[in-house]
Formats: sequence, structure tokens, C-alpha cells
Amino acid sequence: MARLTLFDCEPKQLSPLTLAFVGDGVFDLFVREEIVCSANRPVKELNRLKVERVRCEAQASLYAKIEPLLTEEEAEIFRRGRNAHTSHTPKNASSADYHTATGLEALFGYLYLSDRFDRIRELISNSAEPAAASCRSQFRES
Repeated sequence: MARLTLFDCEPKQLSPLTLAFVGDGVFDLFVREEIVCSANRPVKELNRLKVERVRCEAQASLYAKIEPLLTEEEAEIFRRGRNAHTSHTPKNASSADYHTATGLEALFGYLYLSDRFDRIRELISNSAEPAAASCRSQFRES
């Protein structure tokens, strides 16, 4: 796997909120792909399942599971993202969850721009029940 563009990029030089901007898209695409590949279903259902995984509370829970797996470098990138000052907090999320989610997105953005796709997969896959498995079980129950 390779990045979608061939532009040179030095992720260590980017602000944590810029990394989070990229990481938000990376995580969203990961979740969408996992859900879509698990079963064909109506778009409304796809969106509901995606939102369950990408909302701030879910990302904060994911971070709690991967925290012990992080290297010192990864933990520092997360802290930079978590501590970055943002202009708002979503109305349906706590400030703590929002900042944790921002830190997680910064980490995913950093890993993606560093061409470390396997590490993103490893962290997500080893820390949470894959969406595909939960989707399949929900699909069978319906």
C-alpha cells in the first residue's frame, strides 16, 4: 500500500491539528472500508455503523486500548494532538473525549504520512473488535 499522492511530506514538521485533519480522514476511510467489506447493506445502515466507530467517545475508548501498545514517539505525537488548542468542542462530546480523539487522529495522520500503514492496521486491529465482526453479528441478528 502507498499513499494516494506522491507529494513529499515531512510529518514531523506539521502541526498536530494538521496531522489530526489527515488522521480523521484516514480513520474514517479505514472504518468505512471495514464495514463495507463485511457485508452489503443500505447506505443508512452503513452510515450508522460508521458513526458508532468514529465518534469522539468511540475514539477515546479505542485510545484507552492502544495506549499500552504505543512507542514513545507515538505517545508524544498523541500528546501533541490531544493538547492542541481547538476552537470548539462538539455539542455531543465531552471535552476530554474530544481532545483524546484529536490526539488519536493526529497519531493516525502522522503514521499515514510516514508511510506506516501496517502500524495503523496493527493498532486498530489489535485493540478493538473489528467492525466487520460486529457488523456480521448484527447482520445475522436482524
